[in-house]
Amino acid sequence: MSSCAPARSDHSSRDSRPSPASGIKRPHSPPPPPGGRRFRIAGADLSASITVFLIAVPMSLGLAVAMDAPLQAGLVSAAIGGIVAGLLGGTPLQVSGPSAGLTVVTAELIQVYGWRTTCAITVGAGLLQILLGSLRAARSALAVSPAIVHGTLAGIGVAIALAQLHIVLGGSPQSSVIDNALALPAQLERISPAAPLIGSLTIAVLVLWPRLPGRAGQMVRRVPAALAAVAIATAAAALATPGITRVDLPSWRSHALPEMPQGPVLALATAVFTVMLVASLESLLAAVAVDKMAADRTAGRSGGKPSGHEPVGRSDLDRELRGQGVANSLAGLLGGLPISGGAVRSSANVRAGATGRAATVLHGLWVLLAAALLVTVLEWIPLAALAALVMMVGIQMVSFAHIRNVHKHREFLVYGATITGVVLFGVLKGVALGVAVAVAVALHRLARTRITVTEQDGRHLVTVRGQLTFLAVPRLSRMLGQLPHGVDAIVELDGFFMDHAAFETIQDWRSAQLAQGGHVVFTGRSGSRVAEPAAAEHSCCRPWTPWRNHHCHDRSEHATATRAGFTAKDATGRGASKPWGVDDTGAGAAAGTDPRGSTAGGAPRPAGAHRLLNGLSSFQRNTAPLVREELARLAAEGQRPSQLFITCADSRLVTSMITSSGPGDLFTVRNVGNLVPPPDTETTESGDDSVAAAIEYAVDVLRVGSITVCGHSGCGAMQALLGAEARTPRTPLWRWLRHGLPSLERMASRHHSWARISGRLPTDAVEQLCLTNVVQQLDHLRAHESVARRLADGTLELHGMYFHVGEAQAYLLSEGASAGTGHDEVFDRVGPGVDLSTALDAGAPA
Repeated sequence: MSSCAPARSDHSSRDSRPSPASGIKRPHSPPPPPGGRRFRIAGADLSASITVFLIAVPMSLGLAVAMDAPLQAGLVSAAIGGIVAGLLGGTPLQVSGPSAGLTVVTAELIQVYGWRTTCAITVGAGLLQILLGSLRAARSALAVSPAIVHGTLAGIGVAIALAQLHIVLGGSPQSSVIDNALALPAQLERISPAAPLIGSLTIAVLVLWPRLPGRAGQMVRRVPAALAAVAIATAAAALATPGITRVDLPSWRSHALPEMPQGPVLALATAVFTVMLVASLESLLAAVAVDKMAADRTAGRSGGKPSGHEPVGRSDLDRELRGQGVANSLAGLLGGLPISGGAVRSSANVRAGATGRAATVLHGLWVLLAAALLVTVLEWIPLAALAALVMMVGIQMVSFAHIRNVHKHREFLVYGATITGVVLFGVLKGVALGVAVAVAVALHRLARTRITVTEQDGRHLVTVRGQLTFLAVPRLSRMLGQLPHGVDAIVELDGFFMDHAAFETIQDWRSAQLAQGGHVVFTGRSGSRVAEPAAAEHSCCRPWTPWRNHHCHDRSEHATATRAGFTAKDATGRGASKPWGVDDTGAGAAAGTDPRGSTAGGAPRPAGAHRLLNGLSSFQRNTAPLVREELARLAAEGQRPSQLFITCADSRLVTSMITSSGPGDLFTVRNVGNLVPPPDTETTESGDDSVAAAIEYAVDVLRVGSITVCGHSGCGAMQALLGAEARTPRTPLWRWLRHGLPSLERMASRHHSWARISGRLPTDAVEQLCLTNVVQQLDHLRAHESVARRLADGTLELHGMYFHVGEAQAYLLSEGASAGTGHDEVFDRVGPGVDLSTALDAGAPA
């Protein structure tokens, strides 16, 4: 069946529907699509907006204190970030507001240029963000190494924590991180008890609040930890230390607006660029994180099944950048702090159940109302409580998860250099230092190539680990020159890049070896392609793994020399296109065959045997070393598969590939048509007990947890059933296919709905029978005594699956139909973000 055949939806025209004479029922119509309104306020959005508002107010005031900015500026930015960025941004669930990542930068700008010029710089940064978003440069910002980004945020977090620690101890922060660290001993000598006690209380509540046990704790935890910490600290300060320094909100009449910036043009331009860079990176990274959190929340709620929430969709990063730019420009004009998307506020919004941008906008409206009506209440908050809150935010920016991740990817040097640069020299210079170290590390890895030469069974093995560039040519040439002339050699290339200089070095050496009677084979350690300078006629092999490549290389007698894409000259000087990666000829040579399929004695060997030997030898050389340990474990412990997989014997259906399974995962039964004969036919004279035996062994002995019946498109067995006539010869094949006659009867019956595939009608009768056959074989399975017993115990699940070969797409039968309790036989598409084994184990469609 062609994969390009047009699919018919449930609401197709009358002419496209099956005729009544066909005996096939139409599927039920799908439910009407949800309304098309762009902006809706759901109950979940309302409650989420209140939750985020309760977090945003103390956070905004605390960041304003940390930046030594007017306190109203934090509330202005929180309101604008919620309303403007919420309406215009490209991430509906992201909540924007005063930027924790810009705390150090903004504090330095205020100290150097004053507040009003800092507002003008914020306007310039916002305009630059709008320009970059219009140029669609948002994705380019994500090209920065994560080690640099996380190192920058961690360095800023260190600076924030040290500065706020002075306020928690009752003092005032210094102008730089080094000064704050050096002044800390003196601050500890003149410590006063009031501020540290309130700060410690705030930190204790922040840490312990999410960990309150029991049902009462679960109820109490609905209040955000930040709000609870500030509220408890405020109440304690009012009772125990009434004289402690508190929030002082000046009158809105004295609120300062921006002025034309004054100062060196280059310094001002650098300040604008720095604010833009940090705010943009923080917003875009938070947007990507929000997408992941929203997807995880949807998957967790639905368990793989469609949920009642309308999908939010992926972020439009360019729109998000433009929305952030408009919000920053407006915030600067109205005397607010720089704005960016915040991970703390956004994660709270997602966890609170927000479904769209309404929650973000409403939170901004609540902040605006609080700034106008709750001034007296806000002025009761102690500064030490806000400082402790912001200090904890700074500490959390130094994420141990990020440290483990960069260490795992061998980028801790870049991470550490970026943190050091940010702490010692500032954000922009720290980022530049991190980029420089990242480039140096990349160059070092590019130049680090390990080349070894060993001898195995009379053949020389040259192993190259790393990238082959001109920097490695001297060492490569020296190692190859140590090999005797005219020897048999295997060159194992384990890398992802080879430049022209290294290519010519290997080519010249190979030509010299061939001219002196040698034999050279090029392989990859795991069969992966190292470089691709192959001729155009072999380009069809490039996207495929080695199990497919030999079909492309059978087109000429010399094309089987190697596998993957190495073009070299033969001994006569003529160009011969030789693929390279996993080598068929080398495998054959190792097994005693030459490239033309002859044995060492010269007798011709059939092409099929040659291909089989090549495959076996390739497995022994490339795959066996990787799986030997796991297979040895399975040999010692025995098999414990989790699923019985019943599928067709069709050669195009590679079960291990489409299920991403390996040794010990699936107990597989393959037969023509993926048929399960009913138990009452297994004892007849022409019966076949092999399938029933496999089912009994898998269910009663191996104790599998699920059984999957998998059909596929273009099944020859189903085509034979459709074309069968009364005079069809009763051959062994037909005696087996008669177990599929109930599927044919089910398809024509008016008592069963017509099976659907991913919301559309089957393309033709063959596809309909393939789908119906899966459902029918599940009914046959339930009739087996061992299966029925385990189903009754609730320890076994049945699943139906359909694989469209032409589309390389898997479909799972709906949970009700798989269990035999549903009337709709619907096969739902498995998306690329779904773990198939998880979906099968859950018994739910993807």
